[in-house]
Amino acid sequence: MKPALSQVCSLNSPFEKDIADYAAGQCDAIEVWFTKLETYLETNSLDDARGLLAEHHVTLPVASFQGGLFTSQGDARREAWSLFQRRLELCRDLEIKTIVVACDLFGPLNDQDIERALVSLDQAAQLAAKHGKRIALEFQSRAALGNNLLTAAGLVARVDHPSLGLCLDAFHFYVGPSQTEDLACLTRENLFHVQLSDLADTPRELATDADRILPGDGDIPLEAIVARLAEIQYNGFVSVELLNPRLWQVSSRQFGEIGMTALRSVLGLASMEAP
Repeated sequence: MKPALSQVCSLNSPFEKDIADYAAGQCDAIEVWFTKLETYLETNSLDDARGLLAEHHVTLPVASFQGGLFTSQGDARREAWSLFQRRLELCRDLEIKTIVVACDLFGPLNDQDIERALVSLDQAAQLAAKHGKRIALEFQSRAALGNNLLTAAGLVARVDHPSLGLCLDAFHFYVGPSQTEDLACLTRENLFHVQLSDLADTPRELATDADRILPGDGDIPLEAIVARLAEIQYNGFVSVELLNPRLWQVSSRQFGEIGMTALRSVLGLASMEAP
């Protein structure tokens, strides 16, 4: 298990500041937030980005997130797929291996919608493979289809493409209909990325992304998730992903430190060495 931080945890901070500040907190792997990177590249070059990453000894193994690929139609579908194509090229240029794709299949859905979604998922996997990339499908707890780990794993298995796997988001796992027993469907082969957070003193039915807190500070059974990761000898990245406006007020330098400390504690990793 390799610890990482998602840039969305410091949404108000610019891309370049995240890189420097997270690195100062001994984070050497960052889950990039696409819109931050795209904003940075409006006034900077790809070489600037590469130089920034090299300067701070940081890699970008994962990028989040792409939506709108499955049931959108007409102009909305063309725009979503055009954006996906551009992002695949961007990931190729910056050696970002994995793209998190939201399973945003919101209802009501009919049989045609479901079939279209499966075809789109296969097309997305094929397109990612052409760019040497892979897709981590993230189930959404409020979706009409693919709102739990077991169903998402079934969709991935049905498409059966080596460039398609799962993203396990602990928040969606906890607040949706997933069961702890569903963790058994995870394998080293089908799990491409993991995102951890926690939730405290909030009913699952009322919880929103804004309620996410640091892993280890709440009620989500993270021990069961981490135990399954260890059982399958998962050697991919595990990131902290928080979309909490209160935490966005924390400086990226401070968050880099507390985020990595919390994550390493939950994962049972050795204490960080002093800089």
